[in-house]
Amino acid sequence: MKKISQILISLPAVFLPFVFPVITLAAESPSPIRGIDLRPTEAAYQKIVTMQFPTLLSGMVKFIMVIAAVIFFFVLVAGGIQWIVSGGDKTGAETARKRITAALVGLAIVFVAFAIGMLINALFGFDIFNLTIPTLY
Repeated sequence: MKKISQILISLPAVFLPFVFPVITLAAESPSPIRGIDLRPTEAAYQKIVTMQFPTLLSGMVKFIMVIAAVIFFFVLVAGGIQWIVSGGDKTGAETARKRITAALVGLAIVFVAFAIGMLINALFGFDIFNLTIPTLY
């Protein structure tokens, strides 16, 4: 259990750089290479510059759901391997069964959360996966 909590704590440190992109610019090339212009244009970074909080929040919700599905897969595989390796040991098989059950319950919670979000969208027209926050002016 301690190892799983360490993994879950370290996951944000690994994936946060991908959620919050940082603009990095290389040195401009002195001349294009035979008709291929490698210099950055203003339009290339326009989407990153104009990113607003609702877009970021929607992206984070989708990203968390994908990460939850990936974690489910690895926990399920680990439970299956643990079951195979237990080799008839009742406590090992029971531990593996509990791990697989926990993975399935976690996946069910993620899917129910997604279904509730879609239901809220269908009933009230509020799309949690594509947020738009109104402005005052």
